[in-house]
Amino acid sequence: MPLLARPAVAALVAKAMQRVTVLADRRSGGRGSTAASHARFPEFPRTVRELTIPTSIAPARVTVYLPANDEPAPPVHINFHGGGYVMTLTELDDPLCRLLAAEAGVVVINVDYAVAPQHPFPAPPRQAYEIVRWIAEHGAEEGWDGGRLTVGGQSAGGGLAAAVARQVLEQGGPSVALQVLHYPPLDLATNARDKRATIPKPVLRPWMADVFDTSYVPDAPRRLDRLVSPAHASDTADLTGIAPALLVTAEHDLLRAEGERYAERLRGAGALVEHHDVRGADHGYDGQDDAKAREVYALIARRVREATAAG
Repeated sequence: MPLLARPAVAALVAKAMQRVTVLADRRSGGRGSTAASHARFPEFPRTVRELTIPTSIAPARVTVYLPANDEPAPPVHINFHGGGYVMTLTELDDPLCRLLAAEAGVVVINVDYAVAPQHPFPAPPRQAYEIVRWIAEHGAEEGWDGGRLTVGGQSAGGGLAAAVARQVLEQGGPSVALQVLHYPPLDLATNARDKRATIPKPVLRPWMADVFDTSYVPDAPRRLDRLVSPAHASDTADLTGIAPALLVTAEHDLLRAEGERYAERLRGAGALVEHHDVRGADHGYDGQDDAKAREVYALIARRVREATAAG
């Protein structure tokens, strides 16, 4: 077993990564990644407020992005950030959230969810589902239409969005009009060393999977759980009735193959709205490539707008 795949070691490394990220942002004096994210796509305004949502795992802080339109009860899109289920990277999704609020006309809820190793599986997907359920039930109190709801996320956030959709299917609600899965990890049961990318040195490396996957699900056999690895061959449940999905993969991503497998599974269940593969792109491409980010974010906005349009 690789050293970083040992639970105690992975947890130590994950916590060190968390501390380094926080310290780097503090030392930048507000000029770090948060400021850079807020500066991207300046044509989309940032009108936000903070909210705390109660859950059985821990209170979840969320940032609420408000659309510019004056619709009395706009629909809601709930966003889960990436970061290997370990890093708290909510602000990196700020450009996406602002664009969706403006272009799709939705309230966007950017969730600061519980991360590992402090909160290992199954805490994050359970909390994510409770957040979605709370928003569906209490949206009217906040001025939103909780009956017109979509969920989505990038990387690990996409994995959580898929887990939310699965729990919605199994528990009979709340209604989710669309799940947006953007280069998600959907098979943690397969060792990253057995996955293949189309380029020699993809962004994601096996050592990262050792740290992230082990921190998130320390007990390796549990990585077969359908909320962790729905693209693994061991999950054969009928997905008929699951929320319609937009699934976005990146051509050079180590996770592309599992995204493609899950897209085909959703297609078989009649739930695939679209599978879009971003050519010439690797994992996390939208953090650096504004042109590709704008193109894909516009696609997401269009699909969210269509899914939440009043009937």
